[in-house]
Amino acid sequence: MEVSFSLSKAQASLGQKVSLALAKKTLDNVEQKGQQTVEMLKASHPTLGKSIDIKA
Repeated sequence: MEVSFSLSKAQASLGQKVSLALAKKTLDNVEQKGQQTVEMLKASHPTLGKSIDIKA
């Protein structure tokens, strides 16, 4: 009985570690894609957002 409990506990621990590692990897990927998107937007028009046209 104790052996099956130990195995269940070990499997749960492993599952938790795998889930955490996967979440970290996903977060890293999302962060990288966000940075790439920002760089792409900056490169698309170098003067975008630098001035305001005002007509009265």
